[in-house]
Order: sequence, then structure tokens, then C-alpha cells
Amino acid sequence: MRLLSGLLATALLTSPAFAQCGGGFNSFVKDLKSEAAQQGFDHATVNAFFKGVQQDNAVLKADRAQGVFQKPFIEFSRRLISQNRIDRGRAMSRKYDAVFDRIEREYGISRGVLLAFWAFETDYGAFQGDFNTRNALVTLAHDCRRPELFRPQIFAAIELYEQGNFDPARTTGAWAGEIGMVQMLPRDILENGVDGDGDGKVSLKTSAPDALMSGAKMLSSFGWQPGQPWLQEVTVPERMDWSLSGPGKPRPVSEWQAMGVRARSGSLSNLPASLILPQGHKGPAFLAYPNFDVYFEWNQSFTYVLTAAYFGTRLEGAQIYDAGNPAQGLSGAQMKQLQSKLQARGHDVGKIDGILGAGTRAAVQAEQVRLGLPADAWPTVELLGRL
Repeated sequence: MRLLSGLLATALLTSPAFAQCGGGFNSFVKDLKSEAAQQGFDHATVNAFFKGVQQDNAVLKADRAQGVFQKPFIEFSRRLISQNRIDRGRAMSRKYDAVFDRIEREYGISRGVLLAFWAFETDYGAFQGDFNTRNALVTLAHDCRRPELFRPQIFAAIELYEQGNFDPARTTGAWAGEIGMVQMLPRDILENGVDGDGDGKVSLKTSAPDALMSGAKMLSSFGWQPGQPWLQEVTVPERMDWSLSGPGKPRPVSEWQAMGVRARSGSLSNLPASLILPQGHKGPAFLAYPNFDVYFEWNQSFTYVLTAAYFGTRLEGAQIYDAGNPAQGLSGAQMKQLQSKLQARGHDVGKIDGILGAGTRAAVQAEQVRLGLPADAWPTVELLGRL
């Protein structure tokens, strides 16, 4: 379904009958109004929704200033996971115990998973963003970096407005258009919004039960397997075939055990799992079970996803991970230099942005194999020099 939706969105974006990104902002808004009318929205509703819409340069600035994702896992996770967030998470778990019990019964999702998202997205609802949501969505749809993501959200917001659940002039949230305690886009709210407190409406900004239940339903719609784990810290031997590691490379746990991989505490689950080495074979190590892949439907950043998944286990009693002694990584400038070198060798690393994303990791691992280095996908100064 997602593939078909993506193909349809691409077709719509390239059709002259629909609003094109770039160009004059007022002209773009005019085209959006025409497109909304073609979709069947009432003329008066459309005019009222877009009344006073403005391009928000602060949104564009925020979209281009995501340097925090350049940080390696250890630094990033220590920055996001504070003792205060742990203590408040445990307090919220007690306060909304009945809600989390209901979520576990209906969706099979452990409370640590949602607590971690709640913490990272809005500090348990304390700060939900102060960007005008309508302006943010229209600004990002007009910008040509990711229009296929944001333009459909505008029409979803119009639908929420029709239902009385969105005020174009006053609804605020994150710079990227997400709303509420767990930060959901308008389309996700339409499809997965749940009245968790039974007051007859879905209020993700003011009702923790609504936000948590809606987040759980969304994770379930992404394919979360009820009652299954998502991440577990492990220890690894000094030597093994590191090229087998990496996201999206599941193997039976019995095979990992035969190679010397062990649970740091407890026992491993009898599920397929990928070996995750965020900072190479000398750093932290985790086995990622199938539910870990669902996290990427929520956020595409590997570092964010791994940190959120780990924090979820920590809130449920896991110990602090063993940071090990990973090889020194690259600075942002060095990472861009590495990406340029990898691209010149024919690897698809995406944008030269200094972020160690999936494409760059795969390219690093391929070059490590070629050069006879430990193929753990962790870029080092040695690798940069060898290239």
C-alpha cells in the first residue's frame, strides 16, 4: 500500500494539474486551493483554511540545521538520555499505568517503547513546539526538498479542520508539522487518532491517554508484532565476520550464538535478529529483532532510532550499555570528505551531508571488505586515509 501511495504521490507531483513546489509562494497557495477543491473540499472551508497563510523561514532554517544527527551513537544517546528523563519516565509509567496496561492488552506494545518516544519528542508533553502547523506544512510542501512528504499532509489538515479538530490560525507543533505529545502528522492523526480518555474527541496536545493510545495504534499499523522484543544488548567476540553485521541483515539467533554473540544479561529471544554495531566492533553491540524495523517508519535517522529503542529497554530495567572502546570516528568535515570519496567510487551515499546514514554505512562496509579492514561499517581515519 505504501508503495502504491508513493507512486500515486509521484504522479500527482509531476502532473501540471496539481501544485508544483518552488516558484512564487502565493501562486503555489492558489494552486493548493484549486487542488483542494478538486478533492471535494468545500470552497468556503478551503478559503478559511488558507486565510492568512504565510511562508515560515524559521521552518526552512530548522529543516536545514539538523547537525545533531551527525553525532555518533554514544554521544547522541548520552545527550538525549538524562537521569531526569529516566526518573520522569518511571513516574509517568506509574501515573498512566492503566493506560499502558490497556495498550499492552490491545496492541502488545511495551510501555518503554512509547515512554521513550514521549520523552524524546516533547519531554513528556512539556514542550510540543510553537510553530504554526499550517504554515509549516505549506512552507515545507512549497520547498522542493521533500514535497511528496508534506503536501498530502496539507489536505489531511484541511480534513481535520472540517472535523473541528484543527485551527489553522492557532494550532502549533513541531517545525515539521507534527502535532501533540508524541508528535503525529495530520494524516497519521486521521488514520490512527484514538480517544483514549473517553471524552468523545481526540486531543493529542492536552490528553496523555489520547496521545499514547494514538501512538500505539500508529506503531501497530506500521507492523509492530505484539509481545515481541525490539532490541537487546549483547557482547561480541574479539574476532568474527563483521560484514555480517548491520541493520536489515537478520539471521537466526542460533547462528549468532554459534559465532560467539551472547546476551549481556538475560537470554536471547528465538527470533531472527540483526547485529547492530553503531560505532564498530569495539563499541556497543545490540541484536535488533523484527520490531526494531518498525522504528524507521516513525523516524528515518539510524542514530535516533537506535537511541529511542535502547531507551525503551532502559526504562524497562535494562542496564546502561557497555560503551567499550570504539575507534575514533570522523569529524563532520571528514565525514563529508569520506562520502565524496565513496561517491566517486560509485557508491550511492545520498546527499553529502556528513551524516552516517544507511547508504554511507553500506558503502563503508563494502570498502572495508575490499581493503581487508574489519567490515563493521564504522568509518575511521584509517579508512579515510586508505581511500
